[in-house]
Amino acid sequence: MADLLECVPNFSEGRDRETIEAIGTAMQRNDVKTLDVQWDIDHNRSVYTLVGTRDAVVAAVFEGIKVATARIDLTKHTGAHPRLGATDVVPFIPLLDTTMDVAIEASRSLGERVASELRIPVYFYEESATRPERTNLEQIRRKGFEELREQIGVDENRMPDIGPPKTHPTAGAIVIGARRPLIAYNIYLNTTDVAIAQNIAKIIRHSSGGLRYVKAMGFAIPERGCVQVSMNLTHHQQTAIHTVFEIVKEAAAAYGVTVTESEVVGMTPAAALLDAAQRYLRMHHFRMEQVLELRLLEAEF
Repeated sequence: MADLLECVPNFSEGRDRETIEAIGTAMQRNDVKTLDVQWDIDHNRSVYTLVGTRDAVVAAVFEGIKVATARIDLTKHTGAHPRLGATDVVPFIPLLDTTMDVAIEASRSLGERVASELRIPVYFYEESATRPERTNLEQIRRKGFEELREQIGVDENRMPDIGPPKTHPTAGAIVIGARRPLIAYNIYLNTTDVAIAQNIAKIIRHSSGGLRYVKAMGFAIPERGCVQVSMNLTHHQQTAIHTVFEIVKEAAAAYGVTVTESEVVGMTPAAALLDAAQRYLRMHHFRMEQVLELRLLEAEF
């Protein structure tokens, strides 16, 4: 299928179950499958994983954005995770033999609808970026909604790609783009000292001189009485999930802290987990073809 896409919209709501369910319901279509939904109270954020053809996914996500715009008020929103909008970021990811151009087309189509019909300013990022400095999400989001609200109309560098030159009163702005698959990966530490998590994030993230293809931040997670190193692994074949885990574990040990657990947020390529299994189990010449479920899917049972 030449236009099969994954879409992973992130919404700034992780506490109100009714709103989380309303957004999910709005995105339901016969031709779009919701593979995963996760939300986090401390981050106050929910993440959905949808799969379908280009036009179907664009239509489904737009309906979710409409509900988020109506129900989420960023002027009253608090949470550990940085955000620009009620619908914060919407990436499209090409699957199977779908090209990146199809994902870019989807992002532009959605952005045009959001800007014209909902009057929300739109920024394009990653492969959809119209300016080099907007390739990285962090450069667009910076200090979040509150900073953007003050700068968007007066700083040329903060002007949106399309849409009004001011934030929506309650829904803020939205970042939409196309990218390769990434792994959202969190590691929890048995301390409440957020400075430790922040220092480890600085050690490991690429922008601070750490591992290539790793973005990282440190957060306090009061609901669980601990801290978290929150990461996006943007190219797991080059920087493996087990490599990241080991470095965070070693860095934590230098502070007298241990890793309690880790988690994947949303979906992950099977190869990333199989690489970790191969590493820790020391399996000799293991091949993807040895995974029963994958072979069954290939055989169309």
